Amino acid sequence: MTTVQPGGGSMVRRILLGSQLRRLREGRAITREDAGYAIRASESKISRMELGRVSFKERDVADLLSLYGVHDGTEREALLGLVREANKSGWWHSFTDVLPNWFQTYIGLEEAAALIRTYEVQFIPGLLQCEEYARAIFGQSRPALAEEEIERRVSLRMRRQSLLMDPQGPKLWAVIDEAALRRPVGGPKVMRAQVQHLIDMSEHANVVVQVMPFRFGAHAGESGAFSILRFPEQDLADVVYLEQLTSALYLDKRDDVDAYIQVMERLCVDSLTPGQTVDLLATILKDR
Repeated sequence: MTTVQPGGGSMVRRILLGSQLRRLREGRAITREDAGYAIRASESKISRMELGRVSFKERDVADLLSLYGVHDGTEREALLGLVREANKSGWWHSFTDVLPNWFQTYIGLEEAAALIRTYEVQFIPGLLQCEEYARAIFGQSRPALAEEEIERRVSLRMRRQSLLMDPQGPKLWAVIDEAALRRPVGGPKVMRAQVQHLIDMSEHANVVVQVMPFRFGAHAGESGAFSILRFPEQDLADVVYLEQLTSALYLDKRDDVDAYIQVMERLCVDSLTPGQTVDLLATILKDR
């Protein structure tokens, strides 16, 4: 289990750069201790760099590349360019006044993902919430939020959703427990808007929505809500995201990830098909 610490720049690029530096070091049979000595740092600093948990200094990376025998100008520039990219601030840093530190990492991962698979029990997934629904959710936060902060949080959520409108954006595959559709968040008008929004979003080619119906009974998602993120870069492993009240966990060990993938695939098989889901949503909309 890995608890990823937030920081400036792109978490994904840091992870990618770190994995490449580790491969170069191991290819030359250089210990972390010796690598740390070369940049006036500790062995643990090298370990954190290779895991992408700290920001990178361009001078440190340049010295490590020299130590690892990387002298080709093109290869060096590609890796040093990755340092500069990794240290750039993402668009979400303008929302740090309302964005918990532990959630900044997730937004960075979400931004870089090729596929996001998510299972939700109590609420509609954030990437599929309409404005009115999101506002109602934030209105129930404890401690209570000021009106201005609620609007800032709604704006952030809507900005995240623009990913799904981008032709180069990720594919979203969401399984939603029927309980989330029946929970009257914000009242009938808000729920009608939300159900219609789900119907509209399901028409997008890069969005798949399925509902796990009440009538199925007990199912594979007994552990609760989770998300699995997959990236286009082959060097990056899938990441499982588990949100808690005041923090989040990021699982990247192969056995952990495989267990959640198996649960997600079982949920997809046992849930209503996307077509059946739209029929259910239309029925719910008509009954409200």
